Amino acid sequence: MKKSELFTFLMIIFIGCSSMSSNQTEVEKERIILGAEQLDQYVSQLGDKSVALLVNQTSTIGNIHLVDTLQALGVNIQKVFAPEHGFRGDYSAGAVVKNRIDEKTGLPVVSLYGKNKKPTPEMLENIDVIIFDIQDVGVRFYTYISTMHYLMEACAEQGKELIILDRPNPNGFYVDGPILQEEYASFIGMHPIPIVHGLTVGELALMIQGEQWLKNDVKCSFSVVSCKNYTHDSLYQLPIKPSPNLPNMNSVYLYPYLGLFEGTNVSIGRGTKTPFQIVGRPGFEGDFLFTPQSMPGISDHPKHEGKRCGGFIVNDAKQNDFFEKPSLNLDWFLLFYKENETENGPYFKSFIYKLMGNSSFKEQVIAGLSAQDIKQTWQPELLKYKVMRKKYLLYP
Repeated sequence: MKKSELFTFLMIIFIGCSSMSSNQTEVEKERIILGAEQLDQYVSQLGDKSVALLVNQTSTIGNIHLVDTLQALGVNIQKVFAPEHGFRGDYSAGAVVKNRIDEKTGLPVVSLYGKNKKPTPEMLENIDVIIFDIQDVGVRFYTYISTMHYLMEACAEQGKELIILDRPNPNGFYVDGPILQEEYASFIGMHPIPIVHGLTVGELALMIQGEQWLKNDVKCSFSVVSCKNYTHDSLYQLPIKPSPNLPNMNSVYLYPYLGLFEGTNVSIGRGTKTPFQIVGRPGFEGDFLFTPQSMPGISDHPKHEGKRCGGFIVNDAKQNDFFEKPSLNLDWFLLFYKENETENGPYFKSFIYKLMGNSSFKEQVIAGLSAQDIKQTWQPELLKYKVMRKKYLLYP
């Protein structure tokens, strides 16, 4: 089969190209079409260029991985870069991702989560174009956007072209949380944006460039292949879990604020079958009991491993008003602070500063401020952010 014929064949299978449009239903016309699916928008730009991809297990078109698709089209793929959790999503949170040869494709996989979080000149030597295609969840401390930042910076410094294949933000229907202060910037929060930032990775890339957040104000030569039929009111269901401890949409919706417990002595269910859907700790009198255990590739030595924890199943995202008035729910956080027991050690861990992006939140909790009063202190900076955000939106 000729390359042009193979291209057409794949287009028909993956996105139902124009030859099928007369038979499309109204539902199909409104289906969200991912950037990766729009092969005609970027494959022609690759030509005979040497290509690298920054992808993971979510980088699929239908049930077929983007790497397999592009290889079938004859694209000259030289290597794959892997973010946190690895190329196949089989590393637990925080685990060092190692360089290796991918057994299925035979391609070298180069880790960007470990010693080198930013591609070195040697890594990009003889590479012309890099494709970024990873499903994000729209939360500042989810590290895929930090990896994208470093990739943009490396491409700018080394004169490489970058193509970002956009995907919907499953938490893109609201904006909430404090703005990160510069002194608390880290790999789990590099930008002065709120915890729930309301941007796709394509929109965030535009913001990073437009606000000159790359080191030394360098400019990255990149393009974004936007989604079709997506708006920031869309409730997008992720077809593949974005990381080992976000197994379903309930966990994705709860992650922005249950993730704050990572900076405390409270477990959010790592090492159980329902991570980021339960909260508890040893000695707590709650409605639900669980015992965290090590789960290879999912949770290695989780908090309170082997100890019976009492707590609650969090059903916030299953309540009708969650989507009507979405926000960061601080009530659970304040409840466990008020009920803290000394045998579990101090409630706060230093990690809370990086998660929240400021020092005032811890002080506010200790001072006894209500959730409403705490959130009110975020509003002036949040309003400024929302105005800035409008400049970079690709979707209504």
